[in-house]
Amino acid sequence: MNSCILWIVFLQVIGHSFSFTLHGGNETDKLSLLAFRAQITDDPFGALNSWNESFHFCEWSGVTCGRRHQRVVELDLHSYKLVGGLSPSIGNLSFLRLLNLENNSLSSNIPEELGHLFRLQMLRLGNNSFSGEIPVNISSCTNLLALRLEGNNLTGKLPERLESLSKLKVLNFEMNDLVGEIPPSFGNLSSIVEIRGTGNNLKGVIPNSIGRLKRLQIFSFGVNNLSGTIPPSMFNLSTLTNFAVPMNQLHGTLPPDLGHTLPNLEILLVHTNRFSGLIPMTISNASNLSNVELSDNFFTGKVPTLGSLPYLGHLSIGYNDLGSGQDDDLSFLYPLENNTVLEVFEIADNHLGGVLPETLGNFSKKLRMMGFGRNQIRGTIPDGIGNLISLAALGLESNQLSGMIPSSIGKLQNLGYLYLDLNKISGSIPSSVGNMTSLIAAHLELNNLHGSIPSNLGNCQNLLELCLSNNNLSGPIPRELLTIPSGTFSLNLSENHLTGSLPLEVGNLVHLGELDVSKNRLSGEIPHSLGSCASLELLSLKGNFFKGSIPESLSSLRAVKVLDFSYNNFSGQIPRFLGDLKLLESLDLSFNDLEGQVPAKGVFGNISVISIAGNKKLCGGIPQLNLSRCTTNESAKLKSSTKILIVAMSGGLLVVILLASSILFFFFRKTKDKQASSTSSWGIPFRRVAYQDLLLATNEFSSANSIGVGSFGSVYRGILPPDGMAVAVKVLNLLRKGASRSFMAECAALVNIRHRNLVRVVSACSSIDFQGNDFKAIVYELMVNGSLEEWLHPIHQPNNAQELRSLNLIQRLNISIEVANALNYLHQHCGSTPIVHCDLKPSNVLLNAEMTACVGDFGLARLRPEVSHQLSSGQTSSVGLKGTIGYAAPGAIRSIFISV
Repeated sequence: MNSCILWIVFLQVIGHSFSFTLHGGNETDKLSLLAFRAQITDDPFGALNSWNESFHFCEWSGVTCGRRHQRVVELDLHSYKLVGGLSPSIGNLSFLRLLNLENNSLSSNIPEELGHLFRLQMLRLGNNSFSGEIPVNISSCTNLLALRLEGNNLTGKLPERLESLSKLKVLNFEMNDLVGEIPPSFGNLSSIVEIRGTGNNLKGVIPNSIGRLKRLQIFSFGVNNLSGTIPPSMFNLSTLTNFAVPMNQLHGTLPPDLGHTLPNLEILLVHTNRFSGLIPMTISNASNLSNVELSDNFFTGKVPTLGSLPYLGHLSIGYNDLGSGQDDDLSFLYPLENNTVLEVFEIADNHLGGVLPETLGNFSKKLRMMGFGRNQIRGTIPDGIGNLISLAALGLESNQLSGMIPSSIGKLQNLGYLYLDLNKISGSIPSSVGNMTSLIAAHLELNNLHGSIPSNLGNCQNLLELCLSNNNLSGPIPRELLTIPSGTFSLNLSENHLTGSLPLEVGNLVHLGELDVSKNRLSGEIPHSLGSCASLELLSLKGNFFKGSIPESLSSLRAVKVLDFSYNNFSGQIPRFLGDLKLLESLDLSFNDLEGQVPAKGVFGNISVISIAGNKKLCGGIPQLNLSRCTTNESAKLKSSTKILIVAMSGGLLVVILLASSILFFFFRKTKDKQASSTSSWGIPFRRVAYQDLLLATNEFSSANSIGVGSFGSVYRGILPPDGMAVAVKVLNLLRKGASRSFMAECAALVNIRHRNLVRVVSACSSIDFQGNDFKAIVYELMVNGSLEEWLHPIHQPNNAQELRSLNLIQRLNISIEVANALNYLHQHCGSTPIVHCDLKPSNVLLNAEMTACVGDFGLARLRPEVSHQLSSGQTSSVGLKGTIGYAAPGAIRSIFISV
């Protein structure tokens, strides 16, 4: 009796204690869940709306409790786009077996308190934004079967203590920022089936210990910095179905018996490494293979026969050194015609030779991508290519293919990318290409295509790239081609024989990025509608017959980086808006008929990115262009009354000057004649000057020393060594017709004449420059006050700080008298052969430091043979120079021939 009472009392005490524990535990779970909710800052789908006092927490969304004791065993809130952090209180859910928060936007660190969940079997935190390191004490969760941390921002090293997770089957930490090496301790994960670590910054070698994982099926560590070789023990893991280590720095060879030791292999990805040697011939023994990617390595030799792989859907062996250009290099293709599941076939960038087989048309109808480019493949494109109706990309570029493009290609209505460039394909472009309405990029350049461009290419409304350059295409540019409303559109029709104009419809290509029609036979003017192509970055019209001016509408091309209008017939002035195009990096206007002033701002300020050669009427611009100065007209007309007053005053003043000049001329004639000397250059002998002396004196004929440009050459300011004499060096442009004759004429005229009102000749040079070209120059005394033209008609420049120069009446009279004295001397007193200047104008009257007028530029001067005893009356004069190459001073020019 007493024993029964004691037993009843014991059961009551135990029941009370259990009830207290149960209710206390329930409260702990509830508070933990509420703490979790408090860390969530955004719940766009309202997943936590039910988490309130209206429901028991075991009925809250995503919460599962055990039936026996009402404790939380699962918290599954995956794919709700929750934003916030993970509360450390989650570690108080001590009965939790599954925590799934995948595919949300949770951030901050993974709390270490998760290590308290010793019953946890599934921890899925993938595809969030968790940061920090992987908590080491997760290794305390010894019942874990799956640990998924992929797609976060985790850093640090992989914890070695994870080896204690002896029941772990799945370990996934792909797509994080983890560093360090793969811990050798991972070889102790005896139950592991799947290890995924792709897309981190792991380095070092693959540990040999991985070869001990006898249950391992998936080993995926692509896109890291792993090095070394694959441990041989891994090739004995017969359970492997997925071996993926692409995009690392691994090297070595694949074992020849790979297909025998890994018979269950389904995926083999080793592309983009440094593997070499042969592709194992036994690979076809792994009959379950569905994806083989060996591209971008250094594999050599023959491609093994793969026709016995019935599940092969992806084969990529491009970018290796396979094949040797032999006829049998493509023999492995024939068995593949029996494959019905192949979708991707890529063998580009090898040394494969042979003829493209006709059986290509019998390949799988599921084939989406086929790449044969950059090999040594011959033959023609099989007509059966049209049977591959699922093709989205076809690459046959850079081979030795010939023949014509089969019209059956038009059946490929799903084709987006077509690459046939750099072959020997001939014939015309079949009109059936207009049926390929999915076409995005078509490259047919560098072939022998002829005929016209099919107008129905305009049906390809998704076209982003069309390149037909370097062919023999003729006829006009189809207007239909210029109605494609695509995005970034690149159109390259260069180096053909296209004729006609650039159609007005080009303005429809508002998203056009590149337009190259260079080296054709196009004509007409640039259509104004081209300015509507506001996205244009490259425009090349080079080497055509375009004419007219460059339209102002092109000022809308604010995105343009390259403009090439060279080798055309463009005329008019260079538009100033070209200097306002901020992104312009290269401008070529060379060899046109442009005229006027070259702008100086924007791209025109950098001589390395512009070219204006071959436009003979241009002037101004930056000094480095070496162009002549521009002469400007008055910007506004004077009022009529002012003009009449000025004309009247000028006329009266002119009459006074002429009368005074006549009187003074006769009065001072004898005096001035006496002052003239014909025996010497004022006692100073002619100097010997060589080409290198003039090069040094003018700082290599720098544009900064340019003081003028004449009909036959340019004039530079210089300082002659060794005495520092200031001179003006006239360098003849011998490419200009008549320049050599001008040089001879000037030397002949100046050989014996001396007068204070003639520009003093210091020396002359007839030599060869450092490039082996003829060089001729005449050296004068520098006239520091410039020409009479500059004084009579000064060039007004806005904001010019210098005062405009002017001549008073006395100076004008003196200059008139001095010019008259010079002419009188030339006509009457310069020896037995009178000289006619033939080009007397204000710009050829120079003023020295004392404002004394000196006549110069005798390039058009003529000797009057009718009063010369040296010339016969029936001859016309031309001048030739014979003498020492390298130096020919006027005083020494005694061998001048005057053939008449």
